[in-house]
Amino acid sequence: MRELLRRDNSSGLAAQASNSAEMRAAPRFTVLIRAAKLISPQGEFLCVIRDVSESGLSARIFHTLPDCGAMMIELQNGDQYEADMVWQEEDRAGFRFRSPVNVARVVEVPSRYSKRAIRLNLQAEAEVIASLQIMPVTIQDISQQGAKVEAPQHFSIDQRVKLRAEGLREIEAKVRWRRGGQCGLIFEETFQFGELARIVCDLQRLNITP
Repeated sequence: MRELLRRDNSSGLAAQASNSAEMRAAPRFTVLIRAAKLISPQGEFLCVIRDVSESGLSARIFHTLPDCGAMMIELQNGDQYEADMVWQEEDRAGFRFRSPVNVARVVEVPSRYSKRAIRLNLQAEAEVIASLQIMPVTIQDISQQGAKVEAPQHFSIDQRVKLRAEGLREIEAKVRWRRGGQCGLIFEETFQFGELARIVCDLQRLNITP
């Protein structure tokens, strides 16, 4: 993915947050696409960072976020930044960092390892269909490519199964690994980023008013 960075002289985030005058003074940059997740007491959610400064950022969101004040913003390299959500409207939200950040690091997302798909931790009841049997499992984390589930049953490596849950359409998968009472599934069909964002919101069964 091509990394593009440019100075943004528009009012952007600060114009929409009446109580964040310091954000107007901080130089802002526009990051065309930077995937991240928001960690809150109500759950974990996907977002795409669109612009950032030392004092805050704005992001694209895919559903209404819970009004819980402070959230942790986690990038693909594992960097975390504590921030307060100061506004949200339709598919955008603005956050103010609780302490200044290194903008270049947020933009570049440096890492010694190749970027991994963002995994969202949750606890969601689900079912695995295998060999004409339907077995209850608990989804413990999920990404665009796969999921980790807790299951009392034993699955074989490379066994083909189907995973389904309330809020998650039935999807075909293959057992990639197993350890104790857990196993990793890799999906036959990759979820789109926005689709997964909405699925995770539904799986966590949040009572959020749009």
